[in-house]
Amino acid sequence: MAFQSIWYFTDIPNKIIDIIEEDLKENFDPQLQDSKVGGGDYGTVDKDKRNARNAWVPTTHWVAGFVWHYVQRANRENFLYDLTNIDGESLQYTVYGEGEYYGWHKDITGKEISQKKRYCSLVIQLNDGYENGDLELKLSDTDLIKVEKGIGNVILFLSDIEHRVTAVTDGVRYTLVNWV
Repeated sequence: MAFQSIWYFTDIPNKIIDIIEEDLKENFDPQLQDSKVGGGDYGTVDKDKRNARNAWVPTTHWVAGFVWHYVQRANRENFLYDLTNIDGESLQYTVYGEGEYYGWHKDITGKEISQKKRYCSLVIQLNDGYENGDLELKLSDTDLIKVEKGIGNVILFLSDIEHRVTAVTDGVRYTLVNWV
């Protein structure tokens, strides 16, 4: 799928995702805090827009190199941007418990994309043992994509695409997110 607004990959072995999930839980669960809206550490908690918890994984952690491989692959196969690093030099490990969600939003505006601050958003699904908690992308008022759930699914999409995570109704949703 060359030169589309979305790139999708599903072949990361479950054993590798299990190792990533276990490492993140062990090292970053103690750092989980209420997720903010509007700029990482500089944003504000707004549970009406976003109700989840996250921790920041530095790019010096081994998993960042693994994620960077998929960013580069997606970029090479689809986007062809001049990417140099992960935005903010960190990844977001995000946990959605029952009733938690993230409402419709864009990770960046089209103007900021043209200024080369952030091009793409990436989500790696670390588990599938939850109900609802769907990642939905709104390509237009009539074109809505519900991303297939699956352990190890990777989706990279343009950061100016409006998207959301619906409320989890059972279980816990674990993801690794970053922007480039």
